[in-house]
Amino acid sequence: MLLLKGRAKSAQVEAESGFTILDLAIKAGVDWGYSCTRGTCARCRTFVEEGAGFLEDVTDAEWDRLEPEELEQGYRAACQAIVKAGAGTIRVVNRFYF
Repeated sequence: MLLLKGRAKSAQVEAESGFTILDLAIKAGVDWGYSCTRGTCARCRTFVEEGAGFLEDVTDAEWDRLEPEELEQGYRAACQAIVKAGAGTIRVVNRFYF
């Protein structure tokens, strides 16, 4: 299960493996901020409240754009955070910079 919280809309959807958090937020109609979908703008910056272990490893694009402290705290780029096969509950909030 994937719990998504955008600016004004939230949704609970299946955590489909191989899809990014952003893919699933768009599919669910959640008002998720994003621009580039390549990991360079960080508008889709996301705080993973629960289930970080059910996401693939941090990508090079995330290492380039997010600060090490942000990654340690649980922030990811939704366009880069891919759901793993067999994922359990993942709870995320869109927390962009601007």
